Amino acid sequence: MSEIVPIRTALISVSDKLGLADLASGLQRAGVQIYSTGGTRRHLEESGVDVLDVAAYTGFPEMLDGRVKTLHPKIFGGILARRDRDDHMDSIDEHGIIPFDLVVVNLYPFEATIAKEGVTRAEAIEQIDIGGPSMVRSAAKNHRFVGIVTEPSDYDQVLEELRTNDGALTDAFRARLAQKAFARTAQYDATISRWIFEQDGGESPYPETFSLAG
Repeated sequence: MSEIVPIRTALISVSDKLGLADLASGLQRAGVQIYSTGGTRRHLEESGVDVLDVAAYTGFPEMLDGRVKTLHPKIFGGILARRDRDDHMDSIDEHGIIPFDLVVVNLYPFEATIAKEGVTRAEAIEQIDIGGPSMVRSAAKNHRFVGIVTEPSDYDQVLEELRTNDGALTDAFRARLAQKAFARTAQYDATISRWIFEQDGGESPYPETFSLAG
């Protein structure tokens, strides 16, 4: 069954800020309420975009040098709740959870970090994203109701879809975004797995499992 999902709320947390201000400004003009974190929130505020702070929403501050900021039931409940189930909607309403219709996330630059000459193991490890892939996979799983955007190259298309569909995204577009999202997390994890093996592989030149992503 074809469905159109109105976009009223967006959660934005990105490492790469390319094109972000234009996307957020377009979402704001479309009446979308934006929630964001840390550096992303500051970037948007400096660009003149109205943003609600995720820490203020969850009631829990960022901690551990930013390692923990979005890993919270108010975030994942809002992404994963099924809009077609009364029990899901009753549950998030009971706990004061806002459903997120759009999630915009790109991941810590692990690939770019390990490509740098002289990078240390500790520096590389810090660029392994945890909350980002979790949000991406959650939104992609629930793509029947949630749009997931992982690439700046899709920002213009998102805004065009909203203009064409009176502030909504079609199911076909959300499905395409979800496919790209799962491909991205698979590629990301494959790169991390291979890097760790190359650091600690021992005597064998080949890992027990090997993933290819292209």
